Amino acid sequence: MWRALRPDSIKVLYDEKCRKSLSRYFDIIFDKKLAKFKLLKTFPAEFQDMDSAKMWKIHNNLLKEFKNYVKEVDSGDRKPKEPAKISLLDLKIELAKNILKRCSFCMRACAVNRLEGETKYCGCDSNFSVSTMFDHYGEEPELVPSFTVFTLGCTMKCLHCQNWTISQWYEPGTLYELEKVARQADLAKVRGCRNLNMVGGDPTPYLYHWLKISKAINENIATVWNSNSYYSYPSSQLLAEWADVYLLDFKYGNNDCAVRISDAPNYWEACTRNHLIAKEHGELIIRILVLPKHIECCFRPIVEWIAKNLGKDVRVNVMWQYTPHWRANEVPELRRRLNSDEMEQTIRIAKEVGLENFIT
Repeated sequence: MWRALRPDSIKVLYDEKCRKSLSRYFDIIFDKKLAKFKLLKTFPAEFQDMDSAKMWKIHNNLLKEFKNYVKEVDSGDRKPKEPAKISLLDLKIELAKNILKRCSFCMRACAVNRLEGETKYCGCDSNFSVSTMFDHYGEEPELVPSFTVFTLGCTMKCLHCQNWTISQWYEPGTLYELEKVARQADLAKVRGCRNLNMVGGDPTPYLYHWLKISKAINENIATVWNSNSYYSYPSSQLLAEWADVYLLDFKYGNNDCAVRISDAPNYWEACTRNHLIAKEHGELIIRILVLPKHIECCFRPIVEWIAKNLGKDVRVNVMWQYTPHWRANEVPELRRRLNSDEMEQTIRIAKEVGLENFIT
């Protein structure tokens, strides 16, 4: 059924540029390589009775060794190890649990103890609160079908948010046991889903939960970290060598627009840093939702930065589907959809800067 609905999801299998930029992801889809969480489970780590500072030091040192291990396993030079009694994935989980005690998963670093039920900006506590989970056929062709889990809460407040009932807790949501989510991911792989797509809202407040879920997954399914890019440096390190594909928004080309529209101070610094780290430790798909009258202030500097810093062959989705939602009428230029001139302008600029692997 989905092949008829999305023939481009089959055609993309023969797209050389896409296959090159996401080569490991495609190999996971066809079980030629193991998802990184599977390999993390086999990589031993010793960290008992240590404070966070020492655990982070061990984590960062092991991360370098793990990258070499992945390369050797991928190339066939060595076989994967047996599951470790205590693994590098366990170390990531423990570090994430410590962050929950004084939360700093996102750039706001609210420092609340979520294990004690405290909440702040994102509204998330220690529970795993889900809006919906289903096989998604509306994502980029290389991702379809995608087993997508929408969690409640978000680290930003985009006034035009299309998922505002999810991001701003207008929905009650359902509390899920992590083991149950893992079993659903296993079943999704068996029925043909290409990946586990973690989204919201934003998945960042649930990074601890997602790490634990991945430990409980048995099947070899690619992980897709689908985020607004507004997460902290510690979160970027926990994601490093765990996420197979980073599906990252690049929302604004400057901090003024980010603050005015999405209440996100220092967005540019966080977003650019996290894209660079994503490119270093995984594979990357970038989403740019083009906003009306934000071509020169946002779109142009974004694609110029991408071409210069991430390469002209990186996968980019230039998205024209902006529609006013939620409180968009509070921002005068966001009260309408894009016009044809703006769409043509984005294509022209993307070509001018040399992007070779973008879709619209």
